[in-house]
Amino acid sequence: MRGLEELTDPTPEHRMLREMVADFVKTEVEPQAEKHDRLQTLNRPLFARLGELGLLGITVPAEDGGAGMDTTAAVIAHHEISKSDPGFCLAYLAHAMLFVNNFYHCSNADQRGRYLEKVLSGEWIGGMGMTEPGYGTDVLGMTTTAVRNGSHYVLNGTKTYITNGPDGYCFLVYAKTEGKLSAFLVDRECPGFRTSQPIHKMGMRASTMSELIFENCEVPAENLLGREGTGLTHMMRNLEIERLTLAAMSLGIADRCLDIMVRHAEGRVAFGQPINRFGQIQRYIGDSYAATEAMRALVYTVARTVGPDHRNRLGSDAAKLYAAPVGKQVADNAMQVLGGSGYCDEYPVERLFRDAKLLEIGGGTLESHQKNITKDLTKQVCG
Repeated sequence: MRGLEELTDPTPEHRMLREMVADFVKTEVEPQAEKHDRLQTLNRPLFARLGELGLLGITVPAEDGGAGMDTTAAVIAHHEISKSDPGFCLAYLAHAMLFVNNFYHCSNADQRGRYLEKVLSGEWIGGMGMTEPGYGTDVLGMTTTAVRNGSHYVLNGTKTYITNGPDGYCFLVYAKTEGKLSAFLVDRECPGFRTSQPIHKMGMRASTMSELIFENCEVPAENLLGREGTGLTHMMRNLEIERLTLAAMSLGIADRCLDIMVRHAEGRVAFGQPINRFGQIQRYIGDSYAATEAMRALVYTVARTVGPDHRNRLGSDAAKLYAAPVGKQVADNAMQVLGGSGYCDEYPVERLFRDAKLLEIGGGTLESHQKNITKDLTKQVCG
């Protein structure tokens, strides 16, 4: 379908990117996915390969060492990787979107000179510190503080559920300065900074998670990103590409689960015929296909409208609000079609089902998207 190709791969560069990532996923990501899910560890050598392929700076301009591509390209990468290993993809997203993309667009030349090369290569793994033990969606309620003391800031507080926490070297951390949100670069060299033991999870186990703990943590003043009090602007701008790439992960999960259930339903025989001859199985397959195609159209359409100078919170919230439950439902449908085989780890459906749930929570809960959409639509319609 040429129209669909023009939506999902609008340029030759996008098509080449998809082919490259799909080949990388087939030859390098898929063979290790089950192992690192079981071990609950990040595959660090494989992560470095993302740097070699230029994927860690996919939205960073070429003149600064990145791939110089757009939001659609970021969606393509997350879509393809999540067909095999959403957990590994989540580590990629936390680094490439939550740290690199956010950092690049709110940093100065000095800060880029100190950090950019090593995070683009994958030598340093990054992450973002926003969620706190008592404050998730209510980001304005966060209690982590930063107080200027001469040549440095002193940070106190705790962030939790931080992807790449145990493996990360540097983090973009939000803290309050005189009651307003500010953003800081915090790395392992900052006195008073440490991470907790890994937090074990139901899914996305090929990425690691921990708390970030700041106890009179000394952060150089030159690590303030932008000006004091501008952190909320940085956060809101980056949330749009974050939510789109999370939605793309749901699409990858759905694509893979649909493929698995179609193949299984043709090969599995019951009562003398393939089970895809039975109406209930056809319902699972048909409904899954229709919902997945609707998700694909929404995610890639919205991706064209989001970039450093283009905002579309309404679209990005809608994309993730729709995509996350669809990804989980298609994984559930696949498990039902496969029966006992799907519930066991004979097929990757069991792992993909566990991974899919996180996408209804991380990067904004479904409820937060509903709130944002209602607020934005009310403003748009009622003034």
